[in-house]
Amino acid sequence: MRKFNFNMLAVMMGTLSIAVGTAIIYLGYQLLGIDLSLYYGIRTFNPTWVVALFLVPFIGGLFVSFIYGLGGKILAYIPALLVCGADYIYLEFFGMVPQGTTLLPLGYWILVVIIAVESAGVGGIIGEVVIKKTYGRSDKKKLHKKYQKRPVSSNT
Repeated sequence: MRKFNFNMLAVMMGTLSIAVGTAIIYLGYQLLGIDLSLYYGIRTFNPTWVVALFLVPFIGGLFVSFIYGLGGKILAYIPALLVCGADYIYLEFFGMVPQGTTLLPLGYWILVVIIAVESAGVGGIIGEVVIKKTYGRSDKKKLHKKYQKRPVSSNT
């Protein structure tokens, strides 16, 4: 029988951080009244749409990284993908597209989602930099004790 070696606290914190990031992005879209899956014509591309595309996922990724800690930059991509994907699937199969709008074709929608997900990823990276308080190589004192180099004693 194979024994799994994982940290349950890390799994719970990862799940919590993804849930919080998803809630932040969803509530941000609801507060702004923007749906990235819909196309209203040229009036789609207004400053509110730009804020919803760049700033809302960025803030969601930032909070994912703040909650999870180091390694949160990897999890920061997931909430934006969940929110945008669930919204598009709901409108495509179950929802009603408002009159005067169309659902973005899948190819165009993927381009919008890539931008939103990358914005969330940048938020996750900046969140890790803020947590770590340094960028680039870590100070040796901040490394886990397993990875710290022990001084070689010269007893000769």
